[in-house]
Amino acid sequence: MSENIIYCFSGTGNCLDIAKNIARELGDTDIVMMRRAPSVTDATGAKRVGFVFPCYGGGLPGGVEDSLKSIQVSGDAYKFAVCSCAAYPGTGLATVDALFHLDYWEVLSHQCSCIWLFPHTLMVPPLTAQGAQDRSEREAKRIGRSVKALARSEKSPRANPLNKAESKAFGKLAGGKAKKFAVSSLCIGCGTCAKVCPKDNIRMVDRKPQFGTDCLQCLACLQYCPQEAISLGSITQKREHYHNVNITADDLAQSVIHVD
Repeated sequence: MSENIIYCFSGTGNCLDIAKNIARELGDTDIVMMRRAPSVTDATGAKRVGFVFPCYGGGLPGGVEDSLKSIQVSGDAYKFAVCSCAAYPGTGLATVDALFHLDYWEVLSHQCSCIWLFPHTLMVPPLTAQGAQDRSEREAKRIGRSVKALARSEKSPRANPLNKAESKAFGKLAGGKAKKFAVSSLCIGCGTCAKVCPKDNIRMVDRKPQFGTDCLQCLACLQYCPQEAISLGSITQKREHYHNVNITADDLAQSVIHVD
């Protein structure tokens, strides 16, 4: 086992990029992906255990809390978490803190991947796409140095009852939104959408994707489509698609990524 483990959920790559930049500062780190059930749940041998995830509808992405409950961490381990969000962190950090008693936590703003709701450049503070990426890389490296030094947060993350209600409603909304996925004639049948779906909700039939309703609304399928052939209502046909410039579909599909 590596000295450090970071459990990461990433939809369009921002959180995985953040996790990688933190890992480069730490060295000897395994990034265990939580897009599906994590392949490594025994982290009792790790000195530092981290969690990097986005805010989805005011809370954790669907299924992540159950994955977290399966993870075993030593009581002596240093535990940290980073929530990436476009505007507000929601209740995810408080949920992780309740499970693991975090020593250190941070919120890092980045671009919005849910482009049926907002353009990807809408974030707090307002930044260009390049400015947001530069800030993310700079802040992740700073966080990595703080984690390496075993920094401590003075306060625990706060839970917001309104965000809890929002998160519960978002889970139901996601399934309904999935019914609106459409595929244009630009589709080349490459299967990238099926590869990046964390819920195996996309089947390729006659080289065309078919969508179910077990959807988290990570939008990796839409954002990583090389032809921009997938849409979710007319609004996403008009808005620029986005995924992290440093993260490929193959990166997202891995179960464990080691960083020396």
